[in-house]
Amino acid sequence: MAFHNDWNTNYIINIYSDSNQTALQALWKSMTNIDKIIILTGDFNIRDSDWDLNFRHYSSHTDDLITIADSLGLELSPLLNPSPTRFADNPCDTNSVIDLVFLPPNNTGFGQHTLHPEICKPSDHVPLIIEISIGEVNTDINIWSIKKDSKEEKEFISSLVQGVQSLNTSAIRSQANLKTSVQQLANVFENT
Repeated sequence: MAFHNDWNTNYIINIYSDSNQTALQALWKSMTNIDKIIILTGDFNIRDSDWDLNFRHYSSHTDDLITIADSLGLELSPLLNPSPTRFADNPCDTNSVIDLVFLPPNNTGFGQHTLHPEICKPSDHVPLIIEISIGEVNTDINIWSIKKDSKEEKEFISSLVQGVQSLNTSAIRSQANLKTSVQQLANVFENT
């Protein structure tokens, strides 16, 4: 389970839950500590007739998942092009729908995600593609500048030139040496 946070404490949660539903249990325990979810998605490993029309059984884990989603203000977002989200490796098994997307029902992306089975290889899971609205984010940007032809500009350029000239590039005979030299060059720019 991965929690991704943006600057407005909106969370994107990507789930992989094993057959013991370990991630679902962890989510259940931590949902009171999560401020605002904008999307809950992933491989839930729950087969259920609620979202898989080719599966005729009900999973006891479905109630927990729906309760968690509901408490977070999310609903199961229906696919625009319903089909299996995981293709079975074994020809004796059936394809299934175990990858799901939960969104706030008022989000512009609700019911707008699509499956793209043509681009799933080498994975056995089909990519789910969705555009969601996460609201406007204001980001402060600091721009550092040096006045052209100033004493500071001359000192800065001189320091860069000295740093680059001090690099020993004669030892670049392997990829490892090249990586080391590139890191040293990055350090020159970072420390100037």
